[in-house]
Amino acid sequence: MIVRIMGEGQVRLDDSHFAELNRLDDELLEETESGDEAGFRRTLHALLDAVRRLGTPLPDDALEPSELILPAPEADLDEVRKMLGDDGLIPG
Repeated sequence: MIVRIMGEGQVRLDDSHFAELNRLDDELLEETESGDEAGFRRTLHALLDAVRRLGTPLPDDALEPSELILPAPEADLDEVRKMLGDDGLIPG
């Protein structure tokens, strides 16, 4: 799966990593809904760091369609709330 982090670029991520990412996504959804700014910031960075660590960056000139788009590291609660679906940022 191709994942885009807004403002950074794309990474190719194997589906086997989605259990870990979904756990972080569930935490992020809870923190966003409760307005826990500190928890939101911590979990957003943990989620993005996991994508970077587990994924393989695509070249800057690659134009692959992104199957998943994640917010930029500096996104605020309101920006992320607008991106959230019923399942969080990551479907499933």
